[in-house]
Amino acid sequence: QVQLVESGGGLVQPGGSLRLSCAASRFNLRDAAIGWFRQAPGKEREGVTCISSRYDRLNYADSVKGRFTISRDNAKNTVYLQINSLKPEDTAVYYCAAEVNRPFCGLGPTEYDYWGQGTQVTVSS
Repeated sequence: QVQLVESGGGLVQPGGSLRLSCAASRFNLRDAAIGWFRQAPGKEREGVTCISSRYDRLNYADSVKGRFTISRDNAKNTVYLQINSLKPEDTAVYYCAAEVNRPFCGLGPTEYDYWGQGTQVTVSS
């Protein structure tokens, strides 16, 4: 059974940085498109970035371009989300999701079959 586990969330002051991790078990992340999503209270789940399964094509939501960076470490079977210049509006539960054998990736939640449990990011002074 495919399992994704996010980590790295926490409480951070505005302007700070975090690196979230998405670790996989029972399959190789390099064979899947991986998306990062977030969901704030009372809001719909929003796709923020993704990386494809081949050629590592990247896609970012306009709202996070220049501040969020997705990367993949195949040796560690982990995908990372580096978040810089955090803002209070970045507060949300962050999820990673996977779809196997996707040479392109999108930011729609319905495109992904496997999900992690989420990690809370809170930006507050």
